[in-house]
Amino acid sequence: MVTDCALSALAQAVGSRLLAARWRLVTAESCTAGWIAKAVTDVPGSSAWFDSGYVTYSNEAKMRDLGVRAALLEAHGAVSEAVVRAMAEGALRRAGVEVAIATSGIAGPDGGVPGKPVGTVWFARSVQHGTGLDTTASVRHFPGDREAVRRASVQHALQLILDIPDRGAP
Repeated sequence: MVTDCALSALAQAVGSRLLAARWRLVTAESCTAGWIAKAVTDVPGSSAWFDSGYVTYSNEAKMRDLGVRAALLEAHGAVSEAVVRAMAEGALRRAGVEVAIATSGIAGPDGGVPGKPVGTVWFARSVQHGTGLDTTASVRHFPGDREAVRRASVQHALQLILDIPDRGAP
């Protein structure tokens, strides 16, 4: 299982990365329910690079707070590439910062459906580069109980931020 110490080390590395690039971060979280924001704000000085976080657990919150279209939710479901991309891009637009990370998944113990079993988590990272927006999405399937899935999701999300390619200041 991913430890608190491992998450703390990753969050500190994320802070160093964002600070060096002069980027600010916003989170849009569903299955992680604010855990990514908690991990990064546990880092002293995070106010220099962390802007805000949205916990949009319900579909209504995704639509209201992030501008996710109802048609996307109806067509693809909340745990999907289309919705997690819309979450990241919506958070980025609303916060007016350079980097957004979004998560939507099924942590369990129930809620899994055919094609989307428990442990399925979609991630999207959106980066503003000048006038261009670079959004990437990926899916992971994590083993374990609810806490293990959520911890692994936080770890993966932090790693995605660290893996942003260098392109100069956005």
